[in-house]
Amino acid sequence: MKKRTLGKSGLEVSSIGLGCMGMSHGYGPASDKQEMISVIRNAIERGVTFFDTAEVYGPYTNEELVGEALLPFQDQVVIATKFGFNFEGGNQGRVDSRPEHIKKVVEGSLKRLKVEAIDLYYQHRVDPNVPIEEVAGAVKDLIQEGKVKYWGLSEAGVKTIRRAHAVHPLAAVQSEYSLWWRRPEEELLPTLEELGIGFVPYSPLGKGYLTGNFNANTTFDNNDFRHILPRFTPEALQANQGVVDLLQDVAEQKNATKAQVALAWLLAQKSWIVPIPGTRKLNRLEENLGADNIELTPEEVRDINDATSKITLIGERYPEALEKLTGL
Repeated sequence: MKKRTLGKSGLEVSSIGLGCMGMSHGYGPASDKQEMISVIRNAIERGVTFFDTAEVYGPYTNEELVGEALLPFQDQVVIATKFGFNFEGGNQGRVDSRPEHIKKVVEGSLKRLKVEAIDLYYQHRVDPNVPIEEVAGAVKDLIQEGKVKYWGLSEAGVKTIRRAHAVHPLAAVQSEYSLWWRRPEEELLPTLEELGIGFVPYSPLGKGYLTGNFNANTTFDNNDFRHILPRFTPEALQANQGVVDLLQDVAEQKNATKAQVALAWLLAQKSWIVPIPGTRKLNRLEENLGADNIELTPEEVRDINDATSKITLIGERYPEALEKLTGL
């Protein structure tokens, strides 16, 4: 698998990473631990060196899974995790990036991941009650102590990114980005390019929508968080079919799948973009990683952009309350 460097940080990772959240959080009951360890280790065999988790996934159980799976391969991989929520005293879901909290919870992540230093440590969500300079200062201390190597932000605005970067350089910003959600193109991507910060798109397949496996008759279990997402109502699934049809047309031309075209489109945007599709299935892992071998020409990218610009997607990506209260 090809490699990419996250901005000017020097942090080199595989061009496609593996988002591990769904193995134990968000998409129904957690999968069998040994099966998920097998998927993660198969990813390593196929050249993946970048794995994403967070303390909130479970909570805690996903970090434990990733730590166990990657223990024999620590010198070969980059593990990213996230802080910024408080689970004490029934506070699950409350953002908390007070410096004393960060310095406390990092110890738990280190233990669960079975590492001496976290390769990439993101603030999961911006805490409106704590100046970002204080957050950056706390993580800078952890870097100086050798407990963290690089740091980043997730779902942060450009002003916050600039302020954080001024205290200690950010290696990466993680936010949702795909043909299904293109808002980062407005301000975020130009800012990251200016500052030399890498970009890690999560949900690069639109939480599965861009695979084309859903239609208006698809239903989701109550423990699958998509059942409350506006873009997964029957009306939205049907109304947004145009983007899936477009991917199908390109896929036929490239002898690829819709998911592979969606990922190849992301890879073609910037050389410092590293998507992290998630899956529980080995065949889907193989399919996703196959996108690394698909080259879209500038003309093909432009054609896709032109076609999608004429499609109006229906439905917000999250209910407002969910976006504020969870790390999904």
